[in-house]
Amino acid sequence: MEKARPLWANPLQFVFACISYAVGLGNVWRFPYLCQMYGGGSFLVPYVVMLIVEGMPLLYLELAVGQRMRQGSIGAWRAISPYLSGVGVASVVVSFFLSMYYNVINAWAFWYLFHSFQNPLPWSRCPLNGNRTGYDQECELASSTQYFWYRKTLNISPSIQESGGVQWEPALCLVLAWLVVYLCILRGTASTGKVVYFTALLPYCVLIIYLVRGLTLHGATNGLVYMFTPKVEQLANPKAWINAATQIFFSLGLGFGSLIAFASYNEPSSNCQRHAVIVSLINSSTSIFASVVTFSIYGFKATFNYESCVNRVILLLTNSFDLEDGFLTASNLEQVKGYLASTYPSRYSEVFPQMRNCSLEAELDTAVQGTGLAFIVYTEAIKNMEVSQLWSVLYFFMLLMLGIGSMLGNTAAILTPLTDSKAISSRLPKEAISGLVCLISCAIGMVFTTEAGNYWFDIFNDYAATLSLLLIVLVEIAAVCYVYGLRRFASDLQAMTGHPLNWYWKVMWAGVSPLILISLLLFYLSDYVLTGTLQYQAWDAAQGQLVTKDYPTYALAVIGLLVASSTMCIPLLALVAFILRCLRRGGDTASEA
Repeated sequence: MEKARPLWANPLQFVFACISYAVGLGNVWRFPYLCQMYGGGSFLVPYVVMLIVEGMPLLYLELAVGQRMRQGSIGAWRAISPYLSGVGVASVVVSFFLSMYYNVINAWAFWYLFHSFQNPLPWSRCPLNGNRTGYDQECELASSTQYFWYRKTLNISPSIQESGGVQWEPALCLVLAWLVVYLCILRGTASTGKVVYFTALLPYCVLIIYLVRGLTLHGATNGLVYMFTPKVEQLANPKAWINAATQIFFSLGLGFGSLIAFASYNEPSSNCQRHAVIVSLINSSTSIFASVVTFSIYGFKATFNYESCVNRVILLLTNSFDLEDGFLTASNLEQVKGYLASTYPSRYSEVFPQMRNCSLEAELDTAVQGTGLAFIVYTEAIKNMEVSQLWSVLYFFMLLMLGIGSMLGNTAAILTPLTDSKAISSRLPKEAISGLVCLISCAIGMVFTTEAGNYWFDIFNDYAATLSLLLIVLVEIAAVCYVYGLRRFASDLQAMTGHPLNWYWKVMWAGVSPLILISLLLFYLSDYVLTGTLQYQAWDAAQGQLVTKDYPTYALAVIGLLVASSTMCIPLLALVAFILRCLRRGGDTASEA
């Protein structure tokens, strides 16, 4: 394995590549949601515990395997045992699924970035209807930010059955996103190593700028108080612990083969243990830091919406009861409402249906994650800021850097095994292999730019890399500890790095981490069984909101194929290896006879 293999220019490039890959959109749009759902500050307790007993050990294991075997995921696991090549193939399949849909997020970020230079921002107000006599009805029923997302960006269909045609504007943005990724991976570690400095560092610069801005916004403290107020009773909620473990697992990007691929370009003597600890801590710290930024913005949005609601009620009551301007205020509103209801019951009952129940707590309780947080909630807050174009450009540029950084890891997981294969690399140069992978992924990704594309995006996002990854990493850890042998692996690590393997890592690898993975697998399997018919959220233009619908039979078949196509690689290729070995033995016996 000590052949002329490309290496990182220095250890810092490798660390930045891992950080750029691990620190992604999940840190910005899922961790804050989990904090909101599971007890604010108290969610940090299960999160930190799972980081110690699951995140760090599994990250160290993958980095150590890549650095020891000096190959991509397929070659690394085949080197451990010929029956395990299916583990590497499963990782490549999952990474391919991920790259197909993940880059669509970058396409959306490009779309919003281009529109961020308009004044006013196109999602800041509703467009006029066809008769130009009022605002568009769908937009009025929803909101200007939801309308821009569902109608202008996605042009979404009412259901997954109505696929519609490819939307050319998002399609062009997707082509641009893949072109950027191709230019970044064109020359392997030589180009990726330079790009990761930007994709790893620039999001932090933007987050710091946003933090300073967020803390100065009116109502920011409401969001921060909401985030850090612990709900201790949530510590007894098993779902809080399960979601903490899941978040750690997926935010580090375990099981895709990207970390193994990155580590395979390390010097064999590199201290991968230190790298694993550094990357884990930076990734988790970024989640907490991004949550502070998000909740300061969230507090501003909630406060703005609450005060706007109160002002509308004040205006309605002032006009309806001919009250003196300035008499009604937020502080005496409830008291005056009670007085008006008792003094003028008939008139108050006429006005009452037009009044909204304004509540700051209800605004803060609205839990949103994923694309809803990134492209609706954040844009809702940005449009109400001063110099909104500047904050919009910064925000979507940050999303792009996070997305591209993760894509570099995803494509490395696919390309490294391909370029390691003599059968492929002897026929095609590295640039051509990279180009073909990008071209195929982009062509298939066009499905996500159709009118029903967002529904297919949700299917891939929810099912392509959930059960599969848990199973892959469980087999990985079992392979190292019980096939290759933990003592043998510890001896290899000591020979490479010069440091003996600590007892902590041995205990985690041999017992604690596998038990957590098995628990997560059982939880997800039981959750799918108990859920019954799988459902999705469809956009209803007539109501201006999402409605729940059942997946059609063919969509359920696709979900089954997504899970099976990766997980079945492990037993099928093990069976093929066994049959080939039996045939060789039979041939050797026949030749001897």
